[in-house]
Amino acid sequence: MANTELENELKKLIIDALELEDISPEEIKTDEALFIDGLGLDSIDALELGMALKKKYNLKMSDNKEENKKYFYSVKTLAEFIDSQSK
Repeated sequence: MANTELENELKKLIIDALELEDISPEEIKTDEALFIDGLGLDSIDALELGMALKKKYNLKMSDNKEENKKYFYSVKTLAEFIDSQSK
């Protein structure tokens, strides 16, 4: 799957999984931070998003919190992580 296609799919998943009704996929910047700054998600959102990603993409998450923070930084880093898991 092309990364732009995956990135757009992820933006829709974020909106659906977190019930962000007042935002559109076009408003989520691909390389902008998802948490605190940028989109402003919190730790509860991280858990919900993580579960949605595991369910949809069958991801194996690391036990290392710092490593997971790196993957969940932006839509772009999530797409790269999912892409690397599918190979």
